[in-house]
Amino acid sequence: MGFRRDAREKAMQFLYQAEVNPGELEEQLAIFWAMQENEVARNTRTFADELIRGAARFVDESDERIKKYSQNWDFHRIAHVDRNIMRLAIYELLHREDIPPVVTINEAVDIAKRFSTDDSGKFVNGILDRVKEELTRPFRTAAGGQDRKK
Repeated sequence: MGFRRDAREKAMQFLYQAEVNPGELEEQLAIFWAMQENEVARNTRTFADELIRGAARFVDESDERIKKYSQNWDFHRIAHVDRNIMRLAIYELLHREDIPPVVTINEAVDIAKRFSTDDSGKFVNGILDRVKEELTRPFRTAAGGQDRKK
């Protein structure tokens, strides 16, 4: 598994923890990293921190999109893990032009399949696919790259 997948999993775990036990971000991050059983590689931690801070900064924006596209689902009935995977991915889709949207969605679906319910991958994919439709940048490449197929 690559360091970016590791970082996304750590970021999702942090966001989940922060949602069920709210507090001040910097204090929560310090505790989270101190509690890691194995030392986390520097590049993994750096990328995870970027994702955590970005997802936390834009949580309201992400939640609005989740609510908008999760038809017939009460927001608070969505599993905490799924909600935080989507928050992280929506942040990437809307604010990280260095990451191709297709990569973000594939990573989110794989993480949902690993950490949540049997149906979570499909649910997360459905919501994120709708958010992807809002984008004006290439789907298969980072911004500025060639997009062969939308």
